[in-house]
Amino acid sequence: MSKAIKNLSLLDETGDVLELNLGPQHPSTHGVLRLKLRLDGEIVLSAEPVIGYLHTGIEKECETRTYQQVFTLVDRLDYLSGPAEEQAFAAVVERLMNLVVPERAQTIRLILLELSRIQSHLLWVGTSALELNMTSVFMYCLTEREKILDLFEEMSGARMFPSCWRIGGLAYDLNPEFESNTRAFLKAFPSTWKDLDNLLTHNYVWCSRLQGVAVIDEELCKQFACTGPVIRAAGLPYDIRKAYPYLGYENYQFDAPTRTEGDSYARYMVRMEEMKQSASLVEQGLNKLKPGPVITDNRKIALPPRRELARSMEAVIHQFKLVSEGIHPPAGELYRCVESARGELGYYLVSDGSNRPYRLHVRSPSFQHVHVLQKVLPGHVLSDVVVAIASVDPILGDVDR
Repeated sequence: MSKAIKNLSLLDETGDVLELNLGPQHPSTHGVLRLKLRLDGEIVLSAEPVIGYLHTGIEKECETRTYQQVFTLVDRLDYLSGPAEEQAFAAVVERLMNLVVPERAQTIRLILLELSRIQSHLLWVGTSALELNMTSVFMYCLTEREKILDLFEEMSGARMFPSCWRIGGLAYDLNPEFESNTRAFLKAFPSTWKDLDNLLTHNYVWCSRLQGVAVIDEELCKQFACTGPVIRAAGLPYDIRKAYPYLGYENYQFDAPTRTEGDSYARYMVRMEEMKQSASLVEQGLNKLKPGPVITDNRKIALPPRRELARSMEAVIHQFKLVSEGIHPPAGELYRCVESARGELGYYLVSDGSNRPYRLHVRSPSFQHVHVLQKVLPGHVLSDVVVAIASVDPILGDVDR
C-alpha cells in the first residue's frame, strides 16, 4: 500500500479529506472530462477520471451507414486529427479489399497527415501555455496554425476536416496553389518554431511548472498501453510510422524523437521536435509528388469522372449504384493503425459482405492517456493537475465514442 493510500485511509477516519470535482465544465480539463479528486489540503491523495459526458455513439452509428458515409462520422472523433481518423478507416477497408492506392494519392495523404500533426501540436503548445498564463505563446501558435487551416480550406473548402479521403484514394487532387503555399509555410515555420523555443524551452516558469510533474515511466506506459509522445517521452521510440509503415513512410527520412525523463516537460520536448520532423516530411512529400491519378480506376469502387456521365450510360449506372448503395467489401475482420498526433489510432473492422460495417471499433490513444492520470496524480499539488492533464493531450471525442 502506497503512502498516499495510507494517508487517505487515515484521513477518511478523521474526516479531513476534501472531495473536489474538477470538470466536466472546467476549460483546463481539455474537454468534458471530470476528475474526482480527494485532497489533503492542496495535496492530491487520489484521482478518478470520469468519462461519458461526450458519448456520441459513433462506433454504433457506423453500423447504420454505408462505408463512404462513415468518413463524416469518424472525422469528429479526434477533431484535431481528422485526417488521421480518415486514413485509419480508409486503410482498413482498402486492405480488406486488396486495393492499391495510387502513388500520388498516397503522397498527398501523407502531406495532409503531417500538416495536421503540426497544427495539432501547435494548438497543444498554445493552450498549455495559456493555462500557465503565457498569453503571447498562445497567439504565436494560433497564428501559425491558421496558416495550415487555410491550406486545408483552399484545398477542400473545409478548415478542420479536409474530408477528402475516399476508399481507394482521394476525392480530388490538390488545388494549383497548394504546393507553392505549403512551401511558403515551410519556409517561414522554422522562424516561428525558434520563437516558441526561445519563449518556453528555458523559461524558468515553464520549466519549474512542467519538470518532474506527472512522470509516466516505461513500465507505466506498458501497463496502460500508452503510445505517441507519452511513450516516446519515457524513452521508447515506438512510432507506428516506423514499426508498421503505411503510405510509404519507409521511404522517407525522419526520426522518432525520444526523451527519458517521462515527465510533462519531456512530453513538451518530444512534441516540439515532432513538429520539425513533420515539416521535413511535408517537404519530402512535396518533392516526391508526381502527376497521376488520385483514386483507383476500379469503377465498382470509385465514382466515374463527371465528364463521362454525359456520354456513358455505364458510368451513370456505376455512379447511381455507388451513391445509393455503396461498396461491398468481402466478409472478414481486420485491424489497421496509424500514428495520430496523440499516438496509436487503430480501427478494427468486421465485415459481413454487406454495404455497411457489421462492427467497427476504434482504438483511440486518448482513452489510455486519460486513465493513466489516476496513477500519476497522487502526491502532486492541485495546481499540477491541470499541467498533468494537458501534458497527455487528451481529446474527449476520442475517448467517449
